[in-house]
Amino acid sequence: MLKILIPTLMLIPTTWLVLPKWLWTTTLAHSLIIALASLTWLENLSETGWTSLNSYMAVDALSTPLLVLTCWLLPLMILASQNHTSLEPLNRQRMYITLLTSLQIFLIMAFGATEVIMFYIMFEATLIPTLVIITRWGNQTERLNAGTYFLFYTLAGSLPLLVALLLLHNNTGTLSLLTLQFSSPLQLISYADKLWWAGCLLAFLVKMPLYGVHLWLPKAHVEAPIAGSMILAAVLLKLGGYGMMRMMTMLEPLTKELSYPFIIFALWGVIMTGSICLRQTDLKSLIAYSSVSHMGLVAGGILIQTPWGFTGALILMIAHGLTSSALFCLANTNYERTHSRTMVLARGLQMALPLMTTWWFLASLANLALPPLPNLMGELMIITSLFNWSHWTILLTGAGTLITASYSLYMFLMTQRGPLPTHIIALDPSHSREHLIIILHLLPLALLILKPELIWGWTS
Repeated sequence: MLKILIPTLMLIPTTWLVLPKWLWTTTLAHSLIIALASLTWLENLSETGWTSLNSYMAVDALSTPLLVLTCWLLPLMILASQNHTSLEPLNRQRMYITLLTSLQIFLIMAFGATEVIMFYIMFEATLIPTLVIITRWGNQTERLNAGTYFLFYTLAGSLPLLVALLLLHNNTGTLSLLTLQFSSPLQLISYADKLWWAGCLLAFLVKMPLYGVHLWLPKAHVEAPIAGSMILAAVLLKLGGYGMMRMMTMLEPLTKELSYPFIIFALWGVIMTGSICLRQTDLKSLIAYSSVSHMGLVAGGILIQTPWGFTGALILMIAHGLTSSALFCLANTNYERTHSRTMVLARGLQMALPLMTTWWFLASLANLALPPLPNLMGELMIITSLFNWSHWTILLTGAGTLITASYSLYMFLMTQRGPLPTHIIALDPSHSREHLIIILHLLPLALLILKPELIWGWTS
């Protein structure tokens, strides 16, 4: 555990002490070495399921894929941010990289925590760097508004969670994940217990986000700079799903009755946010809403608590992390050239940047769950387990997949096909740096087809 955490901590002094001309090269190389070292976690051979165990942190089959995804994204964010921060003063560039690194430190400690309170503290700590990145480096004037939404939605959701955790500690005497799964089930009967159940899950459902408490997400995504969008879509939303999976084992037997409205919200949200995507004019907003729709499926899969549901949810979380991050990178390359996120103003780019169109095509197909990709595997597992739980869900999930296909196609056709608008006279050619970012997103996605048991989670 420490062989990843200590190099990540040392990345902060490196960022501040390195020579100006080597700043981006050094931090990129350093973070890439950390990302490659983190792949050793995937070899989990222990019989208990927990490895790298020390007194505060450990990894098991559920947290490993999310930890590796977190480490994998830092070099990609540094690569993606190079262009638009190059004009800033040097200490601001250093500060930007420091914030991204601190975010990675908090996330590693959140996913690796064996103590629920430590997980909670790190869950909250990720709020601060993200907020600074959105409100300081965001593109538009709306960014303070977006930061306020982000802060208050998350805080309002997670304060009840703290009270719920203190109550749980009072009842069971421990908050260690290693022992909680063996503690005797709580006798939950009163109304207060039902409130406790809601308190445990609300913070994670806001973070995921569940349809209904999702309004902070499109705002935050649209206003954030590219690295903010990438880390939000790829890892921060997964904190919600991970927390729910961890808490679910303790919430029996109340979940059977109380999860109905949440599952209905989640599945209804898949359709609603998909329909919103169909009439978006703003490219980043479309990708952000599609994230809400995918996370709705994940929430449904976790709430019905079958092994297939859990596995499908974890696979879909990892696959969606890589896919949506790639889509945000592509949207950013368009934005850096045309300085507009409106799809009508930046269309027909296949004529100008043909290789970028290939990446757009592959990322859009991954987003609509093309057959061999893990996206489809996760979605099918969740849809199957939901269907076994209630046959009626097939109407909602089926409609959801159709709408997903429609808006992915709409996004691809709007940005790539058709004539170039007349106001676009000079476009920069695409850089090998940008192609590298997309390859590093789509390659792991393709390789996971060959060995999906790495991201199966507990069922393997």
